[in-house]
Amino acid sequence: MSRTTASLAILVLLSGAAGAAHAQAGGQTGTQPPAPSQAAATPRQPASAEVRAAYERSDALSRSVFWTDQADIDPRDPVAGVKAAAALRDLGRYDQAAETAQAVLVIQPNNVDAMLEVGRAHIARGQAFYGVAALEQARNARPNDWQAWSLLGTAYEQVRRPDDARAAWGQALALSPDNPAVLTNMAMSAMTKGDAVTAEPLLRRAAAQPGASLKVRLNLAMVLGLSGKMAEAEQILRRDLPPEAADANLQWLRDRVRDGSVDQARTWGSLQGG
Repeated sequence: MSRTTASLAILVLLSGAAGAAHAQAGGQTGTQPPAPSQAAATPRQPASAEVRAAYERSDALSRSVFWTDQADIDPRDPVAGVKAAAALRDLGRYDQAAETAQAVLVIQPNNVDAMLEVGRAHIARGQAFYGVAALEQARNARPNDWQAWSLLGTAYEQVRRPDDARAAWGQALALSPDNPAVLTNMAMSAMTKGDAVTAEPLLRRAAAQPGASLKVRLNLAMVLGLSGKMAEAEQILRRDLPPEAADANLQWLRDRVRDGSVDQARTWGSLQGG
């Protein structure tokens, strides 16, 4: 699936300063002249837990501005750094996301959440090779975390290590059975090889899970449509998308099926990683 195919799976600043004036004694006798005022900047403080929680429910742009500012206030705040990286990634600013997450590791080399975010950012920018080492560190630090295994499988697949990818995804499923993100990654890997027969049941299994996202269902619709099951694909698209978006995606699918130009290559945005 091309970058066009991947598009089927649709996707305040805090500031403050205070000044204060103080008088300084001067002279021997008589009237004392006023001393020059001296501004004293009040150091900015990190936001409260309540404010942070509120921003986590906001859009990616607001989150990126807020968390980047929080990281500027306290560069040693790992939570702010990791969340800033995640928000930047959601905005598609993958290079900046990778740099932000890597900066956390400079301060806290054993921060597993930062390792995972480094991996996600490099996968998203199509350069998973540069995230493999961080993800392997995360896996070793948290061997029972399915996300580390799932992301590592995605990175291995991108750098053309399919056997290692299958093994990593298998371990992720052993830790989190029927996890929709892992199943979707396995399915999209199959689709890059033109193997819709393998991809379809994996996506059906993923879409049936309570935690399945819109992206999972849209990937299923895409595979169904490209396999000629247009009626079922349309049902999913009509249920999950506004009419105009559903129409556009259905037309794209019909064009691909009609002219036989199904391109199985796709961007790594199709892979969720976990």
